[in-house]
Amino acid sequence: MADQAALRAIVSGLVQGVMFRAFVSRHASVLGISGFTRNLPDGTVEVIAEGNRRDLETLVEKLKQGPPHAIVENVAVVWSDYTGKHAGFTIRY
Repeated sequence: MADQAALRAIVSGLVQGVMFRAFVSRHASVLGISGFTRNLPDGTVEVIAEGNRRDLETLVEKLKQGPPHAIVENVAVVWSDYTGKHAGFTIRY
């Protein structure tokens, strides 16, 4: 499907301990995006997401904003082909 895509985003800044993963999960679910988010040991948050490219672009804009107590310094996004291997959107611990 030409309008389907996938991405991996690494969000840096003050993004752990500020409900960032819950924020991502909530927005991804509303947008109908599948995948997961998790904290990485270096203090960043990883987002793996698949869905409609327009919805993914909307999610990336949300990642740049973050929840109220977050300070997002950078969102590095790598786009790839849709695989369909994720069911729903989860928070990994």
